[in-house]
Amino acid sequence: MSKKIRWGVLGVAKIATVKVIPAMQRGTFTEITAIASRDAAKAAQAAKDLGIPKSYGSYEELLSDPDIDAVYNPLPNHLHVPWSVKAAEAGKHVLCEKPIAMSVGEARELIPVRDRTHVKIGEAFMVHLHPQWLRALEIIRSGEIGDLRAMNFVFSYNNRDAQNIRNKADMGGGAIMDIGCYPVHTSRWMFGAEPIRVSALVENDPDFGTDRLSSAVLEYPQGHMVFTCSTQMSPYQRALMFGTKGRIEIEIPVNAPPDKETRILVQTSELRTETFPAVDQYTLQGDAFSQAILNDAAVPVSLEDALCNMAVIDAVFESSRTGEWQAPRL
Repeated sequence: MSKKIRWGVLGVAKIATVKVIPAMQRGTFTEITAIASRDAAKAAQAAKDLGIPKSYGSYEELLSDPDIDAVYNPLPNHLHVPWSVKAAEAGKHVLCEKPIAMSVGEARELIPVRDRTHVKIGEAFMVHLHPQWLRALEIIRSGEIGDLRAMNFVFSYNNRDAQNIRNKADMGGGAIMDIGCYPVHTSRWMFGAEPIRVSALVENDPDFGTDRLSSAVLEYPQGHMVFTCSTQMSPYQRALMFGTKGRIEIEIPVNAPPDKETRILVQTSELRTETFPAVDQYTLQGDAFSQAILNDAAVPVSLEDALCNMAVIDAVFESSRTGEWQAPRL
């Protein structure tokens, strides 16, 4: 295998063409070899615009290309597991967009496929590679802010486009699946534990049937996470972590700009700002996953982690339906 992993991309989703592909093309260990769409003309145009050598008019054609080592799957949520399975069965490593599945039961299907095909499969939480989050984790583990006791996370945008996949319930749309997965993932990461139980309130859009305003409390062994996410609210995002001796605030926790410095605020006896040089977290993600393939090492976000994340998301939805606390179930 070459020093660079040769990637194929399933579909021409905006996140892929605008953010992920250009970022991975700048990677040290990644090259984008091909892109596929069910519309051959769309695939050809995307390949031309992005300087990708090959395009295919079907996902199957891309998966049959022997010159592709790994596949990036940014398809709509309901297609994550089916096409990740097909890619693995074709011998391709798979980096699948979050959330990795529509349910914990569906996510569970990926583990035996990975084990049988001996490929790497991971979930694309790019925040897991960003220096601002790695530094926040370092501060928490150092004990500087004392014991982590609480996290707050707000993430919102405003989109009522009926044609947008985020507003299509049958495709896994809605606030929790699209952006609520981030506070779930990052709180599990920062606490270094799984929630014991969750309680949630969900307001659904009367036309789309998707959750448009969702809030949840996650009870951890050592503290609480409270988050609100919305697809129909003023665009905003902020993450805060509170310890017994201080706090950390991440100003742009998810959509950190690739071309500007980012910063976190740390409050102990006094307030300080820590600044990080501009980095593209999608470049970091692609390189980290590619290095895992090259070195036969663990991927940044494993299927086991993805499974636990989906269990919490399922519990959030179940709590909203029953009005009762729910324990995540694997």
